[in-house]
Amino acid sequence: MKTLKGPGIFLAQFMGDQAPFNNLKSICLWAESIGFKGVQIPTWDPRCIDLQKAAESKTYADEVRGIVEDCGLKITELSTHLQGQLVAVHPAYDAQFDGFAPQSVHGNAKARTEWAVQQLKYAAKASRNLGLQASATFSGALLWPTLYPWPQRPAGLVDTGFTELAKRWMPILDTYEEQGVDLCYEVHPGEDLHDGITYEMFWEKTGKHARACLLFDPSHFVLQCLDYLTYIDHYHERIRMFHVKDAEFNPTGKQGVYGGYQNWIDRAGRFRSLGDGQVDFKSIFSKLAAYDYEGWAVLEWECAIKHPEDGAREGAVFIRDHIIHVTEKAFDDFANTGSDEAFNRKILGL
Repeated sequence: MKTLKGPGIFLAQFMGDQAPFNNLKSICLWAESIGFKGVQIPTWDPRCIDLQKAAESKTYADEVRGIVEDCGLKITELSTHLQGQLVAVHPAYDAQFDGFAPQSVHGNAKARTEWAVQQLKYAAKASRNLGLQASATFSGALLWPTLYPWPQRPAGLVDTGFTELAKRWMPILDTYEEQGVDLCYEVHPGEDLHDGITYEMFWEKTGKHARACLLFDPSHFVLQCLDYLTYIDHYHERIRMFHVKDAEFNPTGKQGVYGGYQNWIDRAGRFRSLGDGQVDFKSIFSKLAAYDYEGWAVLEWECAIKHPEDGAREGAVFIRDHIIHVTEKAFDDFANTGSDEAFNRKILGL
């Protein structure tokens, strides 16, 4: 068994224009001061990192790592969630997702996809230069508008969609293989990879690519009414990253999973700060320890109620207290009588 690393914190939701959240050094000093041991870096935020430069210059990558380590922290992983989303975008979402890309590719879906693919490849090389083992992303979605089968989906539509999705991701996955880095898809509503079955469909289309791994975030499964503990049993060999995020699902006589177009505070399913939701983290941490998960436990703060700084401060303690320092001996070793083959055969009457 392995002891999880942590607590870590995903910086994306905390970066801002005011100190200490406006540059990598100051936000790392803040994170360390409230108990975090690692930071997950959003690669689209230039206040944190110049992704292309980190891919092309080991010297610059060492400088970034030095800033973090001088603050008493480690870089847990790089995140390319926003760029990964743009690898595959249904035309219905073109206008909304243009905001994730540079102005130069707005209104040009082909150029936007090419930019996103290059960003993912940069992240693979930057991860290697930083000495990281895994990176986080989204899969993007070609099929999401057809999630509910009305109007009836044409025969073969889903297969065509997953075939194209895998085709777009294969060159990226091959780059991660070349760099020795796992690419971990966050299984998430709004992505074509939104549950275990859809991950399997994609993975099969990639020829079960060794680098097509998983980021486990139970909060998204609470909102889907999916058994997130059994999910770990199914996919523990593919899980290489862990977002520690809480959620609650409280359906009423007026709304359920789909949310009725309500804002987050009024939805039946909503994300909460750690300890304020319904996720069984004691069982999750136990399962991950038993399955030899050796990565980081990283807080992703999303809450419609609590202030982010309170959520972060409480979250560091929450994760620290849930990490299991695994035992190196059996509890009944004191009663061990020793054995050898002859003794075992004697016990069995052989």
